[in-house]
Amino acid sequence: MARILVVEDDPIIGQTVEYALRRAGFQTTLVQDGAEALETAREEVPDLILLDIMLPGMDGYSFAERFRRLDKETAIIMVTALDQERDKVRGLDAGADDYITKPFSMEELLARVRANLRRIREREVLSTNEPILTGDLVIEPSELRVSVAGEPARLRLKEFQLLVALASNQGSLQTRQKLAQNVWGYEFLPSSRTIDVHIRRLRQAIEDPSEYYYVHTVHGMGYRFEPVLKSDSDASDGERA
Repeated sequence: MARILVVEDDPIIGQTVEYALRRAGFQTTLVQDGAEALETAREEVPDLILLDIMLPGMDGYSFAERFRRLDKETAIIMVTALDQERDKVRGLDAGADDYITKPFSMEELLARVRANLRRIREREVLSTNEPILTGDLVIEPSELRVSVAGEPARLRLKEFQLLVALASNQGSLQTRQKLAQNVWGYEFLPSSRTIDVHIRRLRQAIEDPSEYYYVHTVHGMGYRFEPVLKSDSDASDGERA
């Protein structure tokens, strides 16, 4: 039984969500304060966190940033009444894996919860245990470990899954929809920004310290993984966006 921490300061919303989750077979804990939620998450180590943004004690952005320093694998779905793209991107940058905007249906919420738990547990894109060596990059799926030019790279789980999905298909176009299915478990991607933000963080982690560019944008379609020396990259500069 998956354990879900619900962090919501509105008691009616919190109790309604908790009731729906329990009826669906999940074990839940409801917390209404951000600082208290961080302590609860440390103690209980939930499988997934439903995280409201506007909270007393500590807002959702701060919670996600601090929690990610301790745990990079627990799924975080940010629950927000803020529908601006910049707010969603800020949540993803803070460490959220997904977001859902109020008002939402319980059917949609449960679908998001199941999809994120499925990706965490099954890790379908990590089915290969063989190391991937390319450029100055070494990817070890079985160890959840990546090194660049002999130095360890720090990746969140979703970024690692995204890297393996791309590197396992070197040279091939990976559409956003295909990546959404393989990494997030969605049939259709809620927003292209979800993948774009993770791609940006992935590039920073593996390309900034490297002599190579690895992840190339295929505009309007998706991404292609292929090591290209930065000194020889003039022809591919248009694919960096």
